[in-house]
Amino acid sequence: MIEGGSIWPIIATFAAQGAPGGVEPVPPPIDPPAAGAAGAVVPGQSADELVPPPPPVEWKHAIGEDLVTQVIEGRRRPGYRPDLPDQLSQDNIGALRPPPPQAFPGMEDQLPVPDRWRLIETLGVVKERWFDPYHQNMLKGDRAIDRARVPWLPIKGDDWFFALSAVSDSVLEPRTFPIPVGIQYPERPGSNDVFGRPESLVASQTFIVGAALIKGNTTFKPPDVEYRLTLAFNMNYAEVPERRILFVQPSRGRTRFDNFLGVQEAFIDYHLKNTSDRYDFESLRVGIQPFQADFRGFLFQDSQLGFRLFGNRDNNRIQYNLAVIWRLEKDTNSGLNDITQTPRRDVILHANLYRQDFPVVGLTSEISATWNINRESDHIQFDDNGFPVRPALIGNLQGRDYDVIYFGYGVDGRVGRINVTAMGYAALGSDRNNVFTGRKADIRSYFGAAELSYDQDWMRFRVSGLYATGDKDPFDDKQTGFDAIFENPIFAGADTSYWIRQAVPFIGGGRAIGLTGRNGVLNSLRSSKEEGQSNFVNPGTVLLGAGADFDLAPQFRLSTNANHLWFDNTQVLQVLRSEGSIPKAIGWDLSVAAIWRPKANQNIVGRLSGAVLLPGAGFRDLFENQRRDNAYVSILANMILSF
Repeated sequence: MIEGGSIWPIIATFAAQGAPGGVEPVPPPIDPPAAGAAGAVVPGQSADELVPPPPPVEWKHAIGEDLVTQVIEGRRRPGYRPDLPDQLSQDNIGALRPPPPQAFPGMEDQLPVPDRWRLIETLGVVKERWFDPYHQNMLKGDRAIDRARVPWLPIKGDDWFFALSAVSDSVLEPRTFPIPVGIQYPERPGSNDVFGRPESLVASQTFIVGAALIKGNTTFKPPDVEYRLTLAFNMNYAEVPERRILFVQPSRGRTRFDNFLGVQEAFIDYHLKNTSDRYDFESLRVGIQPFQADFRGFLFQDSQLGFRLFGNRDNNRIQYNLAVIWRLEKDTNSGLNDITQTPRRDVILHANLYRQDFPVVGLTSEISATWNINRESDHIQFDDNGFPVRPALIGNLQGRDYDVIYFGYGVDGRVGRINVTAMGYAALGSDRNNVFTGRKADIRSYFGAAELSYDQDWMRFRVSGLYATGDKDPFDDKQTGFDAIFENPIFAGADTSYWIRQAVPFIGGGRAIGLTGRNGVLNSLRSSKEEGQSNFVNPGTVLLGAGADFDLAPQFRLSTNANHLWFDNTQVLQVLRSEGSIPKAIGWDLSVAAIWRPKANQNIVGRLSGAVLLPGAGFRDLFENQRRDNAYVSILANMILSF
């Protein structure tokens, strides 16, 4: 307190003169204290010592406009925000615009770092360890290759990356299915029934190692160049109760151990050009490469030798593929590519177009045309176990050439809260040799499948339906049974399902032809899905199913599925079995699977599933035996470890 008066006039004078030493001036309060008001008596003072009112002060003029707006170097005034730079603008019509500068106050003096790996390295928050896939790791493509450490590598520039992957896939699979008795060499004396004991066992171990050399920062754009090589080594063991099932020679017994090294990927991916500043692009890929023709793998899903031009447009709303695929021979027991054999005379020409948010927002549409050209009529092929696979041992046993074009349309996505996947195909073409008549026949067959699901918190409920036409008359000049090129459907329980997972034999225990192939849903009557030819004289397939998935924890999922299956038409089966009538009902396929991910990621995935086929009248008619089995079972224990 200043004796004899108020301090506020002094403060006002001090502020008007400017604060010494750069100290910021202190403005007065809006309402000065009552003790300094005109006519107010301060306790202890007489009336003669009344305090006069302070003169009015224009603070903005007293302090100065420059001090109001100017930012003092090295200091930041509380509550004050400086003028921001002009807002950025971009002319890319239709693109998402960046947030305005006002969204980042106080960050105008910060500069972007050229790349993410240098920032992490500078901060020292992550120590690279080659065996750790979760942190920065040059082996996983998290940072560019240090050329000083690999001077022998013929690369230039600082934007080359190396990506290594390794997978261990272990399978143990006990199962039962109709197994015929070896007529020439039965395992047990007196076993003169058509079908013997159904128990069998398969154990398989596959090691997959892949490596890629990639040029370009692929965070926001496709790679400029990619070289990729993936090898798979498989060891498999099989055990069956009857002879002449695993080998054509009965003397080789009922067990088999085999191994094989296959080349699953070996391609070069070259980035041709960008077609927009949002990195729409065109690329070319040549070599052994994976390819899937539709959303769920109904028509073709495999890794084959191919030439593929692909890209996108309209901010990735449109994608397209133009592909030429030359099918490789497969190892019989592992299913891996065998590049030591001459490729098959089986070529696939494929073109498709995807459009996002069509016909409604949230749904992606695909339109496709696939031409399968097969010229293997004069070629005889035996599998690695000695059984003939081309031509198939059905009908007149003659070789076949055929051309078939698949026109397809499908959707995948959601409509409101309903998840939708649907695909339809029309197969049109000609077969040079109908296996029942020896004449040329037109191919006119159709396929449709759909799966709808609804998510409720941690639960998903599914309904599925599939229809593939069957042949009504094997002796006419029209083949109406639908068959795919190389199916591997992710549908109606996928390989948890008994009917999809197991190959059900038909003639010769599957050594001649099978009713279905492994990892396939169609009743195609082929000698082999991997090595045989498509067959459009078949009974067709009808499926209706329902299922549910329960995410009981981030690490644990329980899936259930129930399907009922029918033949579309059994006329072909009646001819092959010389029966007057065969019912259409195949039966009920019931399955349940438990999936466990202990780290809540895909690096360790364990699965245990069980499926049972309860035969219907048609299946019992085809595969009745002395034991009168009322159910067939499939157990699948699978462990996948990934790096």
